[in-house]
Amino acid sequence: MERCGWAGPDEIYLDYHDTEWGVPEWDSRALWEKLVLDGFQAGLSWITILKKRDNFRAAFHGFDPRIIADWGESDVARLLSDPGIIRHRGKIEATITNARAWAEIEAQGGFDRFLWSYVDGAPIQNRWASQAEVPAETPLSRQISRDLKKAGFKFCGPTITYAFMEAVGMVNDHLVTCPRHAPCAALGRVGP
Repeated sequence: MERCGWAGPDEIYLDYHDTEWGVPEWDSRALWEKLVLDGFQAGLSWITILKKRDNFRAAFHGFDPRIIADWGESDVARLLSDPGIIRHRGKIEATITNARAWAEIEAQGGFDRFLWSYVDGAPIQNRWASQAEVPAETPLSRQISRDLKKAGFKFCGPTITYAFMEAVGMVNDHLVTCPRHAPCAALGRVGP
């Protein structure tokens, strides 16, 4: 059996594929962090984000949206001067905006419940045989993207949203030839 074609050959990519990608994530804060990082990826490769992820976590105080929601222009300026992260004003400002939107959804029952309700609390189990079959977006990712934007989120278009859904295990897009497909499918049956 072979891993999904996108995973490799860099060790950081292989580790991410083998331990994180497609594993159902039920924690509200962790879901928000992954959505923010997927937004930072826009126009870049995922390995760029992975290599800078620890720097992002340090710069964004562990991706605590409760802290980030109170940030302002001085924090944006600080982050724009941090060479360890992607220094993109729009993405940095969107992170602050998204923290505020997260807080609203969290107060209304939880960001985790909001997201997982789209799949009735259980991951969609795809059975793709090749990477060419895997879509870049779906009607569901378009719907979630629209709803996130209505809630005030930015940098969450349907392609970013679908990549996020794959990463957090809302969708099991490991190829059926990948040794991670069956274990991730089994994790999806556990639920929150």
